[in-house]
Amino acid sequence: MTSNPRLRTLGDRLVGPGRPVYVTGEIGINHNGDLENAFALIDAAADAGCDAVKFQKRTPEICTPRDQWDIERDTPWGRMTYIDYRHRVEFDEDGYRAIDEYAKKRGIAWFASPWDVESVAFLEKFDVPAYKVASASLTDDELLRAMRATGRTVILSTGMSTPRQIRHAVEVLGSDNIVLCHATSTYPAKAEELNLRMIHTLQAEYPNVPIGYSGHETGLQTTLAAVALGAAFVERHITLDRAMWGSDQAASVEPQGLTRLVRDIRTIEDSLGDGVKKVYDSELGPMKKLRRVPGVVADAEAADREPISA
Repeated sequence: MTSNPRLRTLGDRLVGPGRPVYVTGEIGINHNGDLENAFALIDAAADAGCDAVKFQKRTPEICTPRDQWDIERDTPWGRMTYIDYRHRVEFDEDGYRAIDEYAKKRGIAWFASPWDVESVAFLEKFDVPAYKVASASLTDDELLRAMRATGRTVILSTGMSTPRQIRHAVEVLGSDNIVLCHATSTYPAKAEELNLRMIHTLQAEYPNVPIGYSGHETGLQTTLAAVALGAAFVERHITLDRAMWGSDQAASVEPQGLTRLVRDIRTIEDSLGDGVKKVYDSELGPMKKLRRVPGVVADAEAADREPISA
């Protein structure tokens, strides 16, 4: 934790107002259970300049309703039962050891969304910087308490949730070590359902909590708008190819788009400034050339000292 109530610690980074946006590439299960795909997605995120990648961790027997276990479905690996498929796309401890080692080699953090209490215990074997609560898990008090008990920062997505449910989840987690993310849980989400002004609504209701954005839309511009509106944390699903098999691939960003997204987020950060009106040195030449009437204050230094009136 940090002494500043408006900042949160994610590994070696502080997240919140006045700090660079923390950008996470959500791998989820877009690796399709293949470590080489996971490594390639880590490469894409690291090359793009992301701060972290995120996975999803489930205990299949807990997270899969019993009446769905034996339902057969067609997959890239042949026809198999749903419970076998859920196991097929999960990594075991050796897999995550390899992911941990590879991410460290690439200089990028990784963490995960645990979907059950056993998965929290599993992830505690690794020094992850945070846990992420998927929107679908926001109402799972037992899971929230397990994450809170670790003492790690918890990032809470608020898709498919009412204001009352969000308030309850914040009460369970405590507000002093969380990041709250606006989200719309449709894959892909329509622009008219993103409701980005919710970022300001959450900022007003939780003034000491960093507010972020977890996007599931196609395209990049709306995520950039979320940054301009003040999102301190940004997460987008990433994929090697949107045509790959898997339910989240179509709402994901490919490597080239991810590079543009991170680049443009950093440009927006640089452009936002501090909100204090000033005359820049670069404006003095044009001022001298173009302004015929000096006005009440003629020199830039005096203009800098004079506050703009409301």
